[in-house]
Amino acid sequence: MIFSFNLHQIIVNQVISNLEINTQPRYEILGHVEYQYQFTSRYLKNERDLIIWLPPSYYKSKKRYPVLYVQDGQNLFNPSTAFNGNDWRVDETIQFLLDKKLIEEFIVVGIYNTPNRLDEYNLFTDAEKYYSLFLVNELKTFIDTNYRTKQNAGNTGIMGSSMGGLISFQNAWVLPHVFGKAACLSNSFWVNDKMIFDFVQETVVKRKNQKIYIDCGTAEKQLIRDNKRMCAMLRRMGVDKENSVYCHFEKDGKHTEIDWANRLYKPLIFLFGRKGKTK
Repeated sequence: MIFSFNLHQIIVNQVISNLEINTQPRYEILGHVEYQYQFTSRYLKNERDLIIWLPPSYYKSKKRYPVLYVQDGQNLFNPSTAFNGNDWRVDETIQFLLDKKLIEEFIVVGIYNTPNRLDEYNLFTDAEKYYSLFLVNELKTFIDTNYRTKQNAGNTGIMGSSMGGLISFQNAWVLPHVFGKAACLSNSFWVNDKMIFDFVQETVVKRKNQKIYIDCGTAEKQLIRDNKRMCAMLRRMGVDKENSVYCHFEKDGKHTEIDWANRLYKPLIFLFGRKGKTK
């Protein structure tokens, strides 16, 4: 089931419904990646690894690229580092969509989690506050300084699943001037007694032309009601009047890396679809 709030989403729906995608997991990463090991945060007083996937034309041109920052970075590209040995097949999916000329090229920054993951991704904690400062003031600054990026909000996205989806949604909601795109999968909106719902209603931040993707699997019985509630609330609030909000509920979708990998193409097309194809 899909709720599409405006013409842009209707066109995306048409593209997705006609698309057949069958990527296979592989241990050799497709494309060019660079690693930043033990990247240190003065806010969090810890360190983590980063994996940076660069688009095919990066070293063949001088142009600048949009960036997608993704939580739980070790799960994105390689089964050998991913939870339960199942990665999101980000590299294969992006390359497939590029070959089909359905999306523009962009950089992916995979942010490895740490033993403090639950605190950093949780809401209304000191760790979450410092994690957001880390994302904006340390990580984004580093990426923009060392790579050819398009630095404005319209070309900066954030993505995650479960608790990673929650923290991605929260950052996009509070910082639309930084993150103009957000893909939030199987979100844990239930944490902290579902305080996120009151927070969203009470947080008045001017936003325009922001893209927010929310999804959940119908087999995720503990999550789907809250994800549907969030979509309905955003619509009642009129967020879709000057922005794009895309909600998708995957039939029989479960809370696994495999399920997120299988539908990854949907948020990528919504966020990075080529003009003339999905806009």
